[in-house]
Amino acid sequence: MKALVYHGPGSKSLDEVSRPSIADPGDALVRIIHTTICGTDLHILKGDVPTCTPGRILGHEGVGVVEEVGAAVSAFKPGDHVLISCITACGRCEYCRRGLYSHCETGGWILGNSIDGTQAGYVRIPHADTSLYPIPAGSDEEALVMLSDILPTGFECGVLNGKVAPGSTVAIVGAGPIGLASLLTAQFYSPAAIFMIDLDTNRLAVAGRFGATHLVDSGESDATATVMALTEGRGVDTVIEAVGVPATFELCQELVAVGGIIANIGVHGAKADLHLERLWSRNIAITTRLVDTVSTPMLLKTVAAKKLDPAQLITHRFALAEAMAAYDVFARASETGALKVIITP
Repeated sequence: MKALVYHGPGSKSLDEVSRPSIADPGDALVRIIHTTICGTDLHILKGDVPTCTPGRILGHEGVGVVEEVGAAVSAFKPGDHVLISCITACGRCEYCRRGLYSHCETGGWILGNSIDGTQAGYVRIPHADTSLYPIPAGSDEEALVMLSDILPTGFECGVLNGKVAPGSTVAIVGAGPIGLASLLTAQFYSPAAIFMIDLDTNRLAVAGRFGATHLVDSGESDATATVMALTEGRGVDTVIEAVGVPATFELCQELVAVGGIIANIGVHGAKADLHLERLWSRNIAITTRLVDTVSTPMLLKTVAAKKLDPAQLITHRFALAEAMAAYDVFARASETGALKVIITP
């Protein structure tokens, strides 16, 4: 089968590789229908994720059809259409029992990281009973790829950790797919104002269509001064960091109000300064999180009820044979207007 393979920082290729097989009784073999590229894949290619070693098939998102199951799998059978969670969970270890599926002792974020991932024709899914979700008949399967990772990530790591509340003020630093997922799901809680901050005018325009109340182009104006002027000098109750570079984390520290929360989502590959000399007395909290996907069943229901439309995040479509071009388009989002790309084997 064809697969997108990581060969070390800055290097990848579309290779012919062996099809995976059942290795454990709890495994399922899934034929990929649609997958996508995540910003985390770009972090891997930058060398920010040392747990991902050369030779790994990338990708941790997708939908597919169950091809084969191990003897211990009881919830799925061949022919079932499934959503693949970016987080693999055994459901039994201490962390899983606490709902911290991202820290599962035999799972967590392993797809496309420590085991082969979804940017291929087939993928092996460990702990299938607790790591796959059935797709309701008639669903838009392309759109549901957004529920593998970015929507639960934006919601759990940004909105829930940031304690977005009715009438509160929110700033989202970074209008990429994760920032936009945070924007869409923050509106579940009716905040009074949502500031979207980015350098990319196209993505800011998208954020305006998706419901942001204020668009701040940090390349054209001082983002801190702009937000402070619009909040009477208070700052915002929740700041969501959705980029993962030192400059944006420092900006979040400037924007947070007294008693507020900085909710970090970004994957940081370099150290970032924490300005406690300014923040020690301001009663703030800083949260970090790797998505646990505990919200996936709820998000599936909101999509089915047409309260959330993940299809609007999709901008480009490619065949798997065009995966290298897909990466190029996704990596040059400011030029191409890419949000999420769909790859179909």
